[in-house]
Amino acid sequence: MAHALLKGGTGDWEMVIGLEVHAQVLTKSKLFSGASADFGAAPNAQVSPVDAGMPGMLPVINKECVEKAVRTGLGLNAKINPVSVFERKNYFYPDLPQGYQISQYQHPIVGNGEVEIDLPDGTIKKVGIERLHLEQDAGKSLHDQHPTKSYVDLNRSGNPLMEIVSKPDMRSPEEAGAYVTKLRAIVRYLGTCDGNMDEGSMRCDVNVSVRRPGAELGTRCEIKNVNSVRFVQQAIEYEARRQIEIIEGGGKIHQETRLFDTKQGATRSMRSKEDAHDYRYFPDPDLLPLTVDAAFVEKIRTSMPELPDAMKKRFIEKFGLSPYDASVLVSEKERAEYFETVAKGRDPKLAANWVLTELLGALHKAEKDLSQSPVKAEQLGGLIALISDNTISGRIAKEVFAEMFGTGKNPADIVKDRGLQQVTDTGAIEKIVAEVVKENPDKVAEYKSGKDKLFGFFVGQIMKKSGGKANPGMVNDLLKKKLEE
Repeated sequence: MAHALLKGGTGDWEMVIGLEVHAQVLTKSKLFSGASADFGAAPNAQVSPVDAGMPGMLPVINKECVEKAVRTGLGLNAKINPVSVFERKNYFYPDLPQGYQISQYQHPIVGNGEVEIDLPDGTIKKVGIERLHLEQDAGKSLHDQHPTKSYVDLNRSGNPLMEIVSKPDMRSPEEAGAYVTKLRAIVRYLGTCDGNMDEGSMRCDVNVSVRRPGAELGTRCEIKNVNSVRFVQQAIEYEARRQIEIIEGGGKIHQETRLFDTKQGATRSMRSKEDAHDYRYFPDPDLLPLTVDAAFVEKIRTSMPELPDAMKKRFIEKFGLSPYDASVLVSEKERAEYFETVAKGRDPKLAANWVLTELLGALHKAEKDLSQSPVKAEQLGGLIALISDNTISGRIAKEVFAEMFGTGKNPADIVKDRGLQQVTDTGAIEKIVAEVVKENPDKVAEYKSGKDKLFGFFVGQIMKKSGGKANPGMVNDLLKKKLEE
């Protein structure tokens, strides 16, 4: 795929994008304490002395977090480092009670990997992963609770995070959006993060710079804590254009940290970017280097679920689906599982069509997600079985589906209660065909004189007389014979 170039006043510019995604590890307790890591508790209700930075408190590593970091690394086709080191990243902020964050810097638990993203034009692009490291989250400052004071909620303090750092391989907002979407799908398939961006359990720091095509890398700016795929794309678009305007106006880009204002759709300056040495990283004296042996990694590898790429490939090969349909179905684990249940023992292409078009369309209109669907997968499978065995036609099926969606009833019950079974009795259909032909002698004459398009008129009349229940294939065959007499 050709890179998306932006037109400036003085020629073309290329975006260079790298993302740092913070994904909260899906565990019951925090990275170094036994306090709950659940979302939504009352402020400061989930804070242990370790999280509050009390003197003399010692951190103890949560094994579940290590296991899930390794699992995620394997899902990113990445190198698992046998030894990693926790370091203190020192800075002052009111919601950081210890005065430092325990993170990993020089020796992360996961090294280089890669993720494949599907682009709108059907091509696949590989985005490199630089590293994944474990770190604890900071608390949260609340500035809207009081006219003159800021409040601090430490519930999030110490929550386990995986920071997944990409290489600067993306060249458009669409590629960055596809990357975040794919990453979110991978961690959800793995069960290592719930990916709920609206709850803050997955958020992005977006690095953007611009350059002339093929030139040296430009100076980058980092946009902090962007919490939706749409906002990631909007922030990149705005920031790239801002930088181009400055450079074309004779100015220089200064490395800095910025925020994305979702209401204005604009980025604004937050602070000049500190280099890593400003954080005075040093190994945490309270934590030994973390060692994971080959047997531990192998045990995790053997328990890995099927991931989106493998599932997409299987859907294309086993079910004959198009790459696009397969991609949409595997983009959410729940959706892929729903489809497999619908398709089991049935026509997979028909199943894909009904899931993607009818079901997802109805859910979107009703502003529901798949978990709230009134139509269960087995029920939709039952509807497809009724179409396949000619009990009902595709047109009647849409009526049945609408009632299933509104009531949650089973398709077979709706068909039986409303007498919607398709008429496949040759004699009954022949009778209706004969009636329609007899009632329209002038149209018959026109048809026989070469007006082939009138065939559709006759089919419409027959379907109308049968209440839409005549088998369309049989109608076509019997009508053709009748008109040739």
